[in-house]
Amino acid sequence: MMTTSNIKLTISLSELGLDDEELEVEVGNLLPQLKEVDGVEDAGLVEVTETPQGAKAFGGLSLGMLETVLDPAHIKTVFGFLGDRFGNKPIKLVLKAPDGRELNLEASSREEFAFAMQQAQEFLNNTKGV
Repeated sequence: MMTTSNIKLTISLSELGLDDEELEVEVGNLLPQLKEVDGVEDAGLVEVTETPQGAKAFGGLSLGMLETVLDPAHIKTVFGFLGDRFGNKPIKLVLKAPDGRELNLEASSREEFAFAMQQAQEFLNNTKGV
């Protein structure tokens, strides 16, 4: 049986314009739901050494950034979940392939999530030949 390497997807919620308390509530609600999505191996807050512009940090963790480790075969499921959850809200995504390449995506509508998913799938398909 051939195994594929998992990919990392960083989700930035800092574009939502929430204050610290609202952001903490949003992340607190999202994290357990995200962990239940098919293909998500792990999910948690991003550890930061330097807080990115616009992000909020607390105790070495970024309140507005989540990192997931997922099976690339389930990218459509994960993007579908995010599109359903944030279909009309702006979020940024960074997809990191096993070979270290990164793809930066932004979406703020269901159509943009669908397009971002297509871009992610093409990006990952191009990784397989590397």
